[in-house]
Amino acid sequence: MSFLRNRLGVIMVVVIGLALFAFIIGEVVHYGSSFMNGDRTTIGEVAGEKINYDDFNNKLEQNIRNFKQQSNQANLNPQMASYVQQTTWNQAISQIILQKQISKLGIAVGDNESKALIQGNNPSPQIVQAFTNRETGQFDRQQLMGFLSNISSSKADPATRDQWATFVNQIIEGKKSEKYLSLVRNGLYVNSLEAKDDYEARNKIANFSYVTLDYASVPDNQVKLTDDDYNSYYNEHKNEFKNPEETRAFDYVVFNAAPSKADTAAVKEQINKLLDGFKTSKNDSLFVAINAATPAPLVYQKKGQLEPTLDSVMFNAATGFVYGPYFSNGAYKIAKLINTEVGPDSVQARHILINPATAGGVDKALAKADSLRKLIQGGKSFADLAKTYSIDGSAAKGGELGTFARGSMVPVFEDAVFNGKKGDLKIVTSQFGVHLIEIEDQKGSSKVVKVAVVDKPLTPSSKTQSAAYAKAQSFLSKVSGGSFADAIKADKLQKQTADDVTASASAVTGLENARDVVKWAYGAKKGDVSNQVFELGNQYVVAQLEAIKPKGILTLDMVKKQIEPAVRNQVKAKQLEEKLNNALKGAAGLDKVAAQVGGKVVPVQNIVFANPIIPGIAQENKVVGAVFGSALHKVSKPIEGQNGVYVFEVDSFNNPPALNNALKDRQQIAQAVLQRLDTDVFNVLKDKANVKDYRAKFF
Repeated sequence: MSFLRNRLGVIMVVVIGLALFAFIIGEVVHYGSSFMNGDRTTIGEVAGEKINYDDFNNKLEQNIRNFKQQSNQANLNPQMASYVQQTTWNQAISQIILQKQISKLGIAVGDNESKALIQGNNPSPQIVQAFTNRETGQFDRQQLMGFLSNISSSKADPATRDQWATFVNQIIEGKKSEKYLSLVRNGLYVNSLEAKDDYEARNKIANFSYVTLDYASVPDNQVKLTDDDYNSYYNEHKNEFKNPEETRAFDYVVFNAAPSKADTAAVKEQINKLLDGFKTSKNDSLFVAINAATPAPLVYQKKGQLEPTLDSVMFNAATGFVYGPYFSNGAYKIAKLINTEVGPDSVQARHILINPATAGGVDKALAKADSLRKLIQGGKSFADLAKTYSIDGSAAKGGELGTFARGSMVPVFEDAVFNGKKGDLKIVTSQFGVHLIEIEDQKGSSKVVKVAVVDKPLTPSSKTQSAAYAKAQSFLSKVSGGSFADAIKADKLQKQTADDVTASASAVTGLENARDVVKWAYGAKKGDVSNQVFELGNQYVVAQLEAIKPKGILTLDMVKKQIEPAVRNQVKAKQLEEKLNNALKGAAGLDKVAAQVGGKVVPVQNIVFANPIIPGIAQENKVVGAVFGSALHKVSKPIEGQNGVYVFEVDSFNNPPALNNALKDRQQIAQAVLQRLDTDVFNVLKDKANVKDYRAKFF
């Protein structure tokens, strides 16, 4: 006891130290590699080089902005967002991988070459695209040179100069990558022997007859699978089970909070109560702003721009006509025809945009716009004033916006240019600032309508949501201390499974916005049940992690369920082969074999090696391959195919004319290889770069 008292302090330190060490080890085991994957600023590693989260996120945000602009989408759904994120990730790792190869080979772009890419006789496609005249569709060299002059002046905006420098650097880096891939392309060579083999594979014809015993002829319950059966199949096909990246599988149940009949009746009642007020309203814009769930600005639209339900009625209705209630895009709606007129289909205009913040307020910005209008009316050049005073990106082009149709501009701008006439100088204020607009031209003429729409979305009530959530919470409490499968059976629920889910997945089978579930799965251990009910829109989800499939060759246990049908067929094949081998003993031909096994002889004509399909059955690579390697008029040994076991006899081969000039075939093969070269090169380099993806920790 005296010994323990004297050394109690040391003992406690050791015990606490061991406890802390055990806790740390436990966390490492629980979270796998994520604990060891560096700090929270690293989103991935490529060939030992870290990808910084902030750098990646900045590129991602830029790509999202570009995608929204190109696809004309205000918001991205989870699938779109996942696509853009994956594209950005591929760009990031591709840049690092290629840069290392480029550096190793000493590939460079010199000063003269860089200058030629920007302003030479054959500039970069990105430069051509950026400085293409909207009206002519042609590259505008004068516009480019004017921009270069402005950007190099001391008055140039530093932010614009930095953006330009980044743009130019991207062009130069792209040129280096192009040179690297050109080196690889130039190293490709297709010889005459390859061309001859390809020519014969596509043109040599085989005519043969076969007898087959289908796997379906042996009932499944007559086949008992052993561990040796599984091991044999697994070892023969091991390379087919290579997992390119870690994936996970989880089982889950969904408690749906879809709108009930009572919810539907309540929304219908809301919209019906607004009907009389909408009909008599004198300020429809205000009525929409107050009552619509998603108020839209009242603008003129031509036929085809309204939703189909309205498009068919509003162009033949009288002003003041109210349509509805009707159901569309998840909401009950009522619509009112405000006005009808005939107007231009498109407008060509230019503008000068003034920032009220730098002008000293909206009043001063309006006064400045009015002064500029008087200067233009007095003979001053609109284009020159735009270059000097406009803050818009169109300033370098003299304020030119080109020709645009309805729906291209903000409502106040659109009303000004479509309701004015050619030559008008108009001043309007939008969320972007004060615009001085000149209407240069108006083209076409068609009937347009202004329609106000009030919508009430059909969503589940709090009562409906609470009931679904309560069921999910009750289920979670059952499985937290018991069996997931037993609880599903007891509550008569339907289990769903998400297989091979990647770390960056945003949607899985049956779940559209499943990002939170996926993030949980990548922090859980096999057998873990989610520690919460996941709320995914109108779905409440409880999940259990079923499997973790690491990167690399998967173990037999991981693929056992997947390969079971193939293993069963392989065991059946042995039985059917034995049956056919017995029939082959002493048989004079296929007719005798067919008679003994209860089958029939099927003749096949005009089969080529390059298209190994047996008519009426399916693709049978091994069988057709064996046919082209066989002698004429000789019954084959049994061949295990995809759908059954075959024996065949080759009746004839029709050889194509000799290939005298292999150049065309060589070119065709080379072209096919070139089409996939960039992707193949990237995938090979990626495999060797030991890419580590930590995105699941951040998104």
